[in-house]
Amino acid sequence: MIKTDFLENIVHQVMQSLPGGDSQLKRDLEKNLHAAMQGVFSSMDLVTREEFEVQSELLARSRTKLEQLEKQIAELEARLKPRSES
Repeated sequence: MIKTDFLENIVHQVMQSLPGGDSQLKRDLEKNLHAAMQGVFSSMDLVTREEFEVQSELLARSRTKLEQLEKQIAELEARLKPRSES
């Protein structure tokens, strides 16, 4: 889920760019804009930075383990090759 402070910041910037006028209209617009943006971001199925970092770390560990396993397989194949050639 998107952090609400991010949405609040965007809504605040939009509201600041509007010319002065009826404050009730601005409040209604702000409320509707916030709800619309929340809906759009929710439907995008985004991940948080924390979730992204965790998955990046898991991927890095998996790559390291895969490289180790590939090296072990290559060493075992090298040991078996001279025996099979005899």
